[in-house]
Amino acid sequence: MSEPSDRPWLERDRRPPGVSDQTVEAVGKFDEALEWIERARGHLYDFHQMMGHADALIGEAADQLRDAGHPDQAQRIETELVGRNALEGRWSFQIVEEYDAIYWSVVRAASDELRKQLVGGRHHVFESEMKEDRRTHGARFHEQRPTDI
Repeated sequence: MSEPSDRPWLERDRRPPGVSDQTVEAVGKFDEALEWIERARGHLYDFHQMMGHADALIGEAADQLRDAGHPDQAQRIETELVGRNALEGRWSFQIVEEYDAIYWSVVRAASDELRKQLVGGRHHVFESEMKEDRRTHGARFHEQRPTDI
């Protein structure tokens, strides 16, 4: 079994001395917001991949229309739809990049700074304390930390 010093991630969620309940709750609320922002970002990546796949399928449909003897319809689809922007001037990857640059990276930086300033850079302090409050002490699968890795 490793010593805790060999596994610093097991201590990263502990409340530093002198940090108030209100501070832990406020930082926890910001962490919760960040988790929702991360989920939104994941949906943007889903959107990006779905749009790319749809564009490829539209291209395949145009090829099949041409092969089936419908060159005018195939040409119209290729001209108007294949490679079309998802939003004004943007393909879906550019939407993700703009979100990352304008919003996501700024919130991540604010979160890092908030944790550094208020809870010693520690993550999930609020949730760690909630776990401690909710777990059944002494029961299997309710351990505070892993006992052996």
